Amino acid sequence: MQGSRRGKGICDQSYRGRIRAAIRARFPDAEIIDPLELHPESPSYGAEKARRTFFEMIDEVLRADFLVAYLPEASMGTAVEMWQAYKAGIPIVTISPMASNWVVRFLSKRVLPDLDSFEEFVSEGGFEGI
Repeated sequence: MQGSRRGKGICDQSYRGRIRAAIRARFPDAEIIDPLELHPESPSYGAEKARRTFFEMIDEVLRADFLVAYLPEASMGTAVEMWQAYKAGIPIVTISPMASNWVVRFLSKRVLPDLDSFEEFVSEGGFEGI
């Protein structure tokens, strides 16, 4: 949510709606775990609550069938989630223009350059091919 920000502000989160809609259109019964929905005020959490939330969200990845990582810019939190998923054998689909970045390149089963490409990937059954 904070991307490469140095302060407590968050990046534009409107992408979440498009990702959710694309998944729901193909998989109406999918359970979607969205850290922003679970913790909308997380950037303002105190130290202990923030620490607990960070590790809970990292562990939550282990429940997933797939991880969708949205990386228009570097995000240390998303990189940790990706590593957790990768180590557990959970396929990662990454939406990012940073296709040559090693984290993106080596941990992802599929890298898509933008949200339009992701929507097309999902609608054409891309998840079924992973």
